[in-house]
Amino acid sequence: MSGNKTFTIIKPTAVKNGYTGNILAIISEAGFKIVALKLVRLPFKGAEEFYKVHKDKPFYKDLCIFMSSGPIVAAILEKENAIEEYRKLIGATNPEKAKEGTIRKMFATSMQQNAVHGSDSDENAIIESNFFFSGIEMV
Repeated sequence: MSGNKTFTIIKPTAVKNGYTGNILAIISEAGFKIVALKLVRLPFKGAEEFYKVHKDKPFYKDLCIFMSSGPIVAAILEKENAIEEYRKLIGATNPEKAKEGTIRKMFATSMQQNAVHGSDSDENAIIESNFFFSGIEMV
């Protein structure tokens, strides 16, 4: 998967606010191919496992509560230089600092509820994709 695939989550608030279609359209229009997609509700224990890298940070528990608060959309995206290109498309973690036209600038409601998650490395894209998708689900 290295180099040309990344992983994303459309977070609960963005799903609840009806932004899923708009966000997926922006992703497609930016040249990403969606190779796996599912709507799921992440249980609290699942959120704890997924975000365990942040376990010692002060926002960890609130993040897990938020990410298990409603349905999310998980997806694997494909494009050349996918990680870097997707991180440009979504913008800064803090939507107040995100550039105009980025997903987070358009759809985030706060730094925690910043509309989407995007993998930050090839290694994490693989780990995160494998967390949500079985091999048969990955095209």
